[in-house]
Amino acid sequence: MQKILVTGGLGFIGSNFILSSLKNNPKISITNIDGSLTGSNQKNLTEIKNLKNYKFVKANINNQKIVNELVSKNDIVVNFAAESHVDRSIFNPKPFINSNINGTYSILESIRKYDKKLIQISTDEVYGSLMKNSADENFTLNPSSPYSSSKASADLLVKSYHITYGCDVKITRCTNNYGPRQFPEKLIPKVIINAINNKSIPVYGNGKNVRDWLYVDDHCSAIQKVIEKGKIGETYNIAGKNEINNNSIIKLILKLMSKPTSLMKYVKDRPGHDFRYSLDSTKIEKKLGWKPKHNFENGIKETILWYLNNKSYWKKFV
Repeated sequence: MQKILVTGGLGFIGSNFILSSLKNNPKISITNIDGSLTGSNQKNLTEIKNLKNYKFVKANINNQKIVNELVSKNDIVVNFAAESHVDRSIFNPKPFINSNINGTYSILESIRKYDKKLIQISTDEVYGSLMKNSADENFTLNPSSPYSSSKASADLLVKSYHITYGCDVKITRCTNNYGPRQFPEKLIPKVIINAINNKSIPVYGNGKNVRDWLYVDDHCSAIQKVIEKGKIGETYNIAGKNEINNNSIIKLILKLMSKPTSLMKYVKDRPGHDFRYSLDSTKIEKKLGWKPKHNFENGIKETILWYLNNKSYWKKFV
């Protein structure tokens, strides 16, 4: 039985990864360490809390003693634990340094000590804003915000542990995710929830900033491919191939929910707002045989339905 340690498993992507992994492979066991910080939600995994092959440990990944104990008992670490909201990183960068850099260091020291494997979950934001073309895995890192800089720093640290110590590490960099269980501060859930409540929807600047969107289950399947077939020391980009500007996303959601576009309210742009992110995911498609399965509009419909049917999940946050 493969034993997986998931860090940050109460968050959006981590919880979806745990659910899909246990559903698709009941012979694995998963231990989830989460410090229950911003973005964590116990309700994400209530449906599996009594499973024999699932265990939750409430602890911070900077607690080296606990991390050592957990890493020593598992085969592989999948590190989702991260502070991940750009706006909050601009207001206060320190928690991002603590979680994303120091926390990753803590994990790396443990996998080095016990000779374990690591999948480091990163982001397309480390490549910075692109006016044209798409970034492949060899593209120069050019982060803009304290958040993306902390993730780029962690990636470089992970790489160094492979080169210097020979650690079994792999990095994944993904485009924007959407789907069930996403924290309400993020764009798509915020639009859906505000539309449900007939509240105004803030739109930064002119709303023309572009992101590539990937349904979270497709991201989870890509991570699984990297676990199974990925090459040690390599980085894999994971793209949704749905590049859409914020105006178009918001208008699509409002249309699907039969809500007026008058709810959109343009507000002052945030500092250093990257215009466009774009990834070239040819490598994972050709080398590992992965491709996204979800059509964007159908994925948005599923996401809207989930938030409509799970109001208890987000009500305390709004």
